[in-house]
Amino acid sequence: MTTEAELREIVEEPPQNIWDKDIARIDEHARTIIAHSPFVLLATSNSEGTCDVSPRGDPAGSVLVLNDHQLVLADRPGNHRVDSFRNVLDNPHVALLFIVPGMNETLRVNGRAALVSDAPFFDDLTVQGRRPRLALLVDVEELYMHCAKAFLRSSLWKPETWPDRKTLPTLGRIAKDHLGIKKMSVAAIDETLALDAEKNLY
Repeated sequence: MTTEAELREIVEEPPQNIWDKDIARIDEHARTIIAHSPFVLLATSNSEGTCDVSPRGDPAGSVLVLNDHQLVLADRPGNHRVDSFRNVLDNPHVALLFIVPGMNETLRVNGRAALVSDAPFFDDLTVQGRRPRLALLVDVEELYMHCAKAFLRSSLWKPETWPDRKTLPTLGRIAKDHLGIKKMSVAAIDETLALDAEKNLY
């Protein structure tokens, strides 16, 4: 399959109201969802099309809505790869997916982003006394709600469907195998990672 025409032979055109749901602005309902979302996925790509999706988590209400067409996400300590930010410097187009715990619908935002190292709103991005060094300013070009089907199919919010965490490898086990670490035990790696997560959140 190489053309949209071929695709539409299988998936019919949606009704017009599906296209019309893109309001291209941050209205009161979008503001409410953003204010209650502690977790957002940030999608970026470089100019060659290499993509990245990065999870962003903060206390609910930490994403600032500046006006009907702009919002801001603070950067928090991570692995220093800055994949998202390197992509934005190369290609400003971004996509955001805001998730609210227990809510099956999500808010989708597409737009253009700029990386900023200081601005008057940085004080409002402070969490636990830590002011971020960087933030992502997003100009909203598309904004719409996404239906609940994916969350319903996955039973994401139903703990009874979750796997027993003990049946899954720890990050220390994965890191030891992926990186070929010889001189540290899995337990020691897990302890180091847990300490870093606890001490370097902000």
